[in-house]
Amino acid sequence: MTKPLHNKTALVTGASKGLGKAIALRLANDGATVIVNYASDKAGAENVAASIAKAGGKAHVVHGDVSKVANIQKMFADIDALGIKSIDILVNNAGIFPPGGLEDATEEVFDSVFDINVKGLFFVTQEAVKRMGEGGRIVNISTGLTRFTAAPMLTIYSASKGAVDILTRDFAATLGPRGITVNAVHPGLTATEGASAMTSNQDVVGHIVSGTALGRLGQPDDIADIVAFFCGNDSRWATAQHVEASGGVRL
Repeated sequence: MTKPLHNKTALVTGASKGLGKAIALRLANDGATVIVNYASDKAGAENVAASIAKAGGKAHVVHGDVSKVANIQKMFADIDALGIKSIDILVNNAGIFPPGGLEDATEEVFDSVFDINVKGLFFVTQEAVKRMGEGGRIVNISTGLTRFTAAPMLTIYSASKGAVDILTRDFAATLGPRGITVNAVHPGLTATEGASAMTSNQDVVGHIVSGTALGRLGQPDDIADIVAFFCGNDSRWATAQHVEASGGVRL
């Protein structure tokens, strides 16, 4: 049986670990050739690509710090040099979420969050759509924090994802005439390396799980499966949509 993403090429940013890794593995399992982007963890990205190859899939590893436009342009030049003629799927996953609220945030933290989470997403998309044809799919990773109760220690992160939500809608309107869909997935707290400071705290986990309808902490595959839906043909009539993947937290 032909896999649903057969003959598709997917770029996943921040794919060396965590959600990005799970998304890359899932899209490869669905038949896509996956471009595994990383900023600093080359070994992690190569391990992801090796896992894809071991399972019979195809993957390429590309470096690119998405916080800098020059680096984004270099990343796409490297992709072009691989002989990849088109990008069918873009998953804007790269992001950081250091603590930072109104009373204690620094300019450095503020700039780093917005440079990666917003500017990076914007300019990666700008380059990707130059290489994307009709039927293209863009999935932005947002957060459930744009809906439920404010998290004062993550104010800057939440604000950056609010910007991502606006960009998702506007990109969908801009790219719709080209037959490209743009959607967002909003995870709740998920057991990834980046969230280990919270997920290793049993009091925090217990509090969140007690307020989650499905009664457990999210896992990377939970998010990757929903992303995969938006990358395939079954989601062809859905664009500018925001799907929360939180297990029903704080309903």
